[in-house]
Amino acid sequence: MSFQKVLKLSTSAEIPEIGLGTWMSKPHEVENAVEIAVRNGYRHLDLAMIYENQDEVGRALKKVIPSVVKREDLFITSKLWNHSHQPDQVEKELDETLKLLGLDYVDLYLVHWPVAFVPGRGFYPSDDGHQAVLDLETSLVDTWKAMIKLPATGKVRAVGVSNFTMDYIKGIVAATGVKPVVNQVEAHPLLPQLELLEFCRTSGIHITAYSPLGNNLKGKPKLTEHPAVKEVAQKLGATEAQVLVAWGAHTGFSVIPKSVQEDRIISNFKQVELSKEDYEKISAIGHNNHTRFNIPYGYTPMWDISLFDEPEEKNAKYKVKVQ
Repeated sequence: MSFQKVLKLSTSAEIPEIGLGTWMSKPHEVENAVEIAVRNGYRHLDLAMIYENQDEVGRALKKVIPSVVKREDLFITSKLWNHSHQPDQVEKELDETLKLLGLDYVDLYLVHWPVAFVPGRGFYPSDDGHQAVLDLETSLVDTWKAMIKLPATGKVRAVGVSNFTMDYIKGIVAATGVKPVVNQVEAHPLLPQLELLEFCRTSGIHITAYSPLGNNLKGKPKLTEHPAVKEVAQKLGATEAQVLVAWGAHTGFSVIPKSVQEDRIISNFKQVELSKEDYEKISAIGHNNHTRFNIPYGYTPMWDISLFDEPEEKNAKYKVKVQ
């Protein structure tokens, strides 16, 4: 079993450097993946209501707690979905998450995206009028004020955000005086997030990197197939995924690669160390070639709201309401 390196949060809690992501897993795959991961040393699990598989995670947890691991030795993150941003909905969704997981608390609870949907209309926006629609009245500050009350309930150990830019973070902190403990964002050599990382580091906010291996949702070549990644992997006798996880760890992130295949789950957890030369070789992939794979406005149905102020958003009708 691999030694698990941990990183210190502003709360003095420790977050394991490598975790298991559970996004985009087919039905009935996550239960097995979580059990395999925990039995092979993982202690950091990343979940969300929108993944629609927290019940499966809960079944897996029943198999490993307390026979394999104590609850207090796990670091479990979940996330508030957009349709529960309204202050009176925040704790209700947390309660539903805890019920699905069969737990009394989660270690970290995040605002998943900086955009609100109207409650009770489904998960996603749609033109057919039957699913979720944008809530243009509820601001990020409204949601954050409800989030920061949660630790006092004992149901969460810490709260944070996900997919937040520097301006969004500045906005909620200016209004409340309370910083998020973590900001979880897409980060990999094609989207290194170095400016955001430096801002968060100086603010005492940890960054967790999701999609650390990139993905091919936009039909682009896989990051694991990039010649520089393959070259370093061959040199180190490692897999391409291990090299990309190592790049994220070297940068200063905690990293949550996702897999449901036993060999890859185990392999991703076996850390390799990058030399300065190898780290710079991998980092060079993103020079003048930044690519964000996970853009909600790139999917169907469209969110039609500007989240990152990037070129793809030029036709978005609405801006995120911070205050």
